[in-house]
Amino acid sequence: MSAVLITGGAGFIGTNFIYFLRRQHPDWLLVNLDLLTYAGNADNLTGLKDDPGHIFVRGDVADRELVAELFARHRIERVVHFAAETHVDRSIIDPGVFVRTNVQGTFTLLEAARQAWMELPPARPRFLHVSTDEVYGSLGPEDPPAAEDAPYAPNSPYAASKAGADFLVRSYIRTYGFPALITNCSNNYGPYQFPEKLIPFALSQALQGGPIPIYGRGGNVRDWLFVEDHCRALLMVLEAGQAGETYNIAGGEERPNLELVRLLLKLLQEKRPDLGDLAKLITFVPDRPGHDWRYALNTGKIEAALGWRPLVTLEEGLRRTIGWYLEHQDWLERLRSTEYRAFLRQQYGAELKGRQQPGPGRIGAGS
Repeated sequence: MSAVLITGGAGFIGTNFIYFLRRQHPDWLLVNLDLLTYAGNADNLTGLKDDPGHIFVRGDVADRELVAELFARHRIERVVHFAAETHVDRSIIDPGVFVRTNVQGTFTLLEAARQAWMELPPARPRFLHVSTDEVYGSLGPEDPPAAEDAPYAPNSPYAASKAGADFLVRSYIRTYGFPALITNCSNNYGPYQFPEKLIPFALSQALQGGPIPIYGRGGNVRDWLFVEDHCRALLMVLEAGQAGETYNIAGGEERPNLELVRLLLKLLQEKRPDLGDLAKLITFVPDRPGHDWRYALNTGKIEAALGWRPLVTLEEGLRRTIGWYLEHQDWLERLRSTEYRAFLRQQYGAELKGRQQPGPGRIGAGS
């Protein structure tokens, strides 16, 4: 039985990956390490409660003793590292948390894996570090999508912390011959996403009739990747990618934020005409500091090397996402009733629900 350590497995992408991996490899032992901070949700894992091959460990990825113990106890052969602070707006408010989790946490994992695999080497150890397109910095409207060899130019504390983690992984590959791989992905969306991110945030607001803040005039462009397509790519990289390599993963669906939100609301309105004219909920707010204009990734390498391509179009993915959130409004409400609500108060000075003139907060149209 292969033993895989998955960090951040109660978060958005980690949760989706665990369910995807379980379908593909029902015999693998999945050790899920998650601290259950605001974006980690134990509710996400209820479908695994009777699965003896899924072991959940509540703990900090930067806890050296705990991580080393997990490697020794379960004889970990593979690592898929999702655990990270990911929201740009939060990184502007409190960058220190991002440095600790994203940089120190990655270092702790790398060292634990290196030491464990030196002492008792598995047949084919693999360390997959999951990163972001934001490390490449902002692109102009006419710039080609960033390839894997594009220079790094992170512009937010979040992006800088992920870039630092990427560089650490690269250094271990070069210095120690460490069997790591790096993936950089575009904006994910789909089931289980915490509602500070644009798509679930807009859905949550629309279902309550509250305002949907858009930074600036909504012209910032992002590429959108359905999370199931991402999970499929990650497993292909884990199993067949070449150690030491970096692979870009993107949906090929670039959209300005305003266009994306309008499409999302149109599709929601088709399912819930009782909600009325949802477009009127869009409200423009002052832009956030250092807001990158555009991200885009060249996926030619993973397409040629591994045969991966996205299968889910943006419209199909949005329809599937809307359907999931409509079926799981209790899940959404539980999140909104806890720390997330306090975060909204911190940003806006009041709850967003029913508020028609939000102030210059820093949440809504970002990624």
